[in-house]
Amino acid sequence: MSITREEALEYHSRPRVGKLSTVPHKPCATQYDLSLAYSPGVAEPCREIFKDPDAVYTYTNKSNLVAVVSNGTAVLGLGDLGALASKPVMEGKAVLFKRFADIDGIDLEVDAEDPQKFIDAVRYLGPSF
Repeated sequence: MSITREEALEYHSRPRVGKLSTVPHKPCATQYDLSLAYSPGVAEPCREIFKDPDAVYTYTNKSNLVAVVSNGTAVLGLGDLGALASKPVMEGKAVLFKRFADIDGIDLEVDAEDPQKFIDAVRYLGPSF
């Protein structure tokens, strides 16, 4: 399959930039809905998770969320492009997770070439995923 440079840039920039967005799957049209989604309604799931950490899988998206993480040092045959330039690839991988496994993914580009700093950054984000 042949794709031109112009087609690739157009795909990634229009009509909305990038390939991912956050779309709520709960109602959030009214003040009541928003009060359930955030404050004060969010307090009850927080309390349940505090009492039982496994409840996080009942009340949040943690069970269906992955991080696609890179520091950009080895990008798909493009080499070391750095964290920022790896973003389109990481977004693309998150799209593949959604399209083929219905798993939500978020791209995280870590500006750290030192392996231990990169490992630490990912480890510190562990509770989110």
